[in-house]
Amino acid sequence: MFHGEVDGPYTWWSMRGQAFDNDSGWRIDYHLATPALAERVTAYHVARAAAYDQRWSDHAPVVVDYSY
Repeated sequence: MFHGEVDGPYTWWSMRGQAFDNDSGWRIDYHLATPALAERVTAYHVARAAAYDQRWSDHAPVVVDYSY
């Protein structure tokens, strides 16, 4: 909802073909929320590792901030 139907930011990259380095991934990790909770989103980001050798998984977490 917040990023729309555009390329990236990606949350998963194949281990083949330097997908991470080429930023050729998929958006397959999400936060699901009720409409009332979704209205309370104040910010979000994908916690992507800065480099291939610094990542701990083939996924990157989606972090969402909600207001009270």
